[in-house]
Amino acid sequence: MKNPRRVLITGASSGLGAALARRYAAPGVSLILGARRLDLMEEVAASCRAKGANVSKTSIDVTDREVTRAWVLAADGEAFLDLVVANAGISAGSAGQGGESEDQARRILDVTVTGVLNTVEPILPRFLKRRRGQVALLSSLAGYRGYPGAPAYCASKAWVRVWGEATRLRLAPEGVEVNVVMPGFFRSAITEANDFPMPFLMGEDDAARRVARGLSANRGRIAFPWPTTFVAWVLAALPAALADPLLSRTPYKG
Repeated sequence: MKNPRRVLITGASSGLGAALARRYAAPGVSLILGARRLDLMEEVAASCRAKGANVSKTSIDVTDREVTRAWVLAADGEAFLDLVVANAGISAGSAGQGGESEDQARRILDVTVTGVLNTVEPILPRFLKRRRGQVALLSSLAGYRGYPGAPAYCASKAWVRVWGEATRLRLAPEGVEVNVVMPGFFRSAITEANDFPMPFLMGEDDAARRVARGLSANRGRIAFPWPTTFVAWVLAALPAALADPLLSRTPYKG
């Protein structure tokens, strides 16, 4: 969608969510921002207001179905939403003894998978009724293939990718745009915790620019940068006998 005027973003306190808020901030634009950390969101809100945007911020836990549903529908009730960005997600360390714990895996899946459903499902009937609206789902290039250092993270992002692509096909004839965002490494709270080389690491503002451009063009997959995208795609396409020896040498998160 070109030039959305009412944009709801989860995970808006830092990283890509905050960068997208700043990207869309302009006079006449209303931003509805949600995240767990209100203190961090205030900094984002202030920078967006300085650009002339109207900003509301709410402390929201996307794993709470009823609270998230009420928040999304209330925002749409004030004035129709144009774009909903389901951006909230987390990762966790996996390099300790025993690797990724069950609690870590459940929390990652809860935030990323359940959080997407809790954010998106309430608005879809309204978008369908109006035959307009756009949903952006934050996946990752890690959603192409499972990496031993981040099993739950890869699985959660793969779910977002596949569900988003299928939902896009289902809703496109009804006038609703669904886009899957698949970035490589960009500066965020998640990548700050990585203690291994991250090729083609980009700034969050650069990532937000690429995402906004892809959403404006209604691209089904917004994957970048292209060298990392190509490598991820090749690894996913290779048979396990060839891919597994390569992937077994990839780093673990600290």
